[in-house]
Amino acid sequence: MVAHQSDTFMADLFIGLMSGTSMDGIDAALVDLSSTRPTIIATHSHAYPVALHQRLDAALELDNPLNVDLTELDIHVGGAFAEATNALLSESGATPDAVVAIGSHGQTIRHEPEAVTPYSLQIGNAETLATQTGIDVIADFRRADIEAGGQGAPLAPAFHKAVFSSEAENRVALNIGGIANITTLPADTAIAVTGFDTGPGNTLMDYWVQQHLDTTMDIDGLWAAAGNVYNTLLTRMLTDPYFTLPPPKSSGREYFNENWLLKYTTSYPISAQSIQTTLCELTAQSIATAIRSHAADTQRVIVCGGGVHNRHLMARLKANLKDIPVDSSMTHGVDPDWVEAAAFAWLAKRRLDERPGNIPAVTGANQAVLLGDIVRH
Repeated sequence: MVAHQSDTFMADLFIGLMSGTSMDGIDAALVDLSSTRPTIIATHSHAYPVALHQRLDAALELDNPLNVDLTELDIHVGGAFAEATNALLSESGATPDAVVAIGSHGQTIRHEPEAVTPYSLQIGNAETLATQTGIDVIADFRRADIEAGGQGAPLAPAFHKAVFSSEAENRVALNIGGIANITTLPADTAIAVTGFDTGPGNTLMDYWVQQHLDTTMDIDGLWAAAGNVYNTLLTRMLTDPYFTLPPPKSSGREYFNENWLLKYTTSYPISAQSIQTTLCELTAQSIATAIRSHAADTQRVIVCGGGVHNRHLMARLKANLKDIPVDSSMTHGVDPDWVEAAAFAWLAKRRLDERPGNIPAVTGANQAVLLGDIVRH
């Protein structure tokens, strides 16, 4: 998709590339960063080839991916990211030499910030990406934060602060991808921005609907909306220690996955549809509880990510947040589907400008650090 917002290519064009835990495709965004407010010039969504998607699924199931040679898969994923970039350039009419750099998140295989040796593994070979596009690449954004004692996630809060904060009201930026995360944005700039992963976003719902309806997602949340919440199951799931773990904290599909779900659901003989309804309520309640617990003075919630399109989820979120207004990020000038891709374009510019990209109060790092390695084409 091309979303033209400017007819003139500026001198500060960056491309952001992102593929989340759902692996439903590579998001590529061409972003003009020549002013304080980023402008998305064009976008492209690029599906993984079926065979590559299957190999990534298998990699996610590895007990310890660090003990497996993923070099070939890394190169193939880098090639897929290059294909997404070149398609974006073709559709937008931009040339490689007009783009300063690519900020590539890569594809997360495992996120283990609490391991004995903490790490976060993303693949998508940056050298392959740079060579096949002719554009410099900044990649491996999480490692420096982890080396500074942080979680390596979430990294979007610095971008959220730049584009969504307001001196007029206390806000929360909420991203609902596979995992949900919040960024607190106090009106008082003397108060630190914080943020963390609240728990499952779409990941459990997507898995469940794939198992029972043979489709990739519950479109508009229609299936969940027609079922009933099973409160006993919901209460039990909410007792998971992750939800009461104090921030900084981050999570991913290595924790909230089918094994986690089956651990709770196998002892409840209820309909598959009602489990879907309950999973939707789990996401809504865990997010709302996190906001009430850690940002009690919130006056507005701004939502981005794929979850914004789940009408039932959004309705339940609004119901759980009661009198707090809940907006799509589109209302604030940024398409919700492209916030994360735009964030990595922004982080790439931060790296080239030699400015820190993490927020220690968010990740738990002992200092602000430069994020990402630079790979020249």
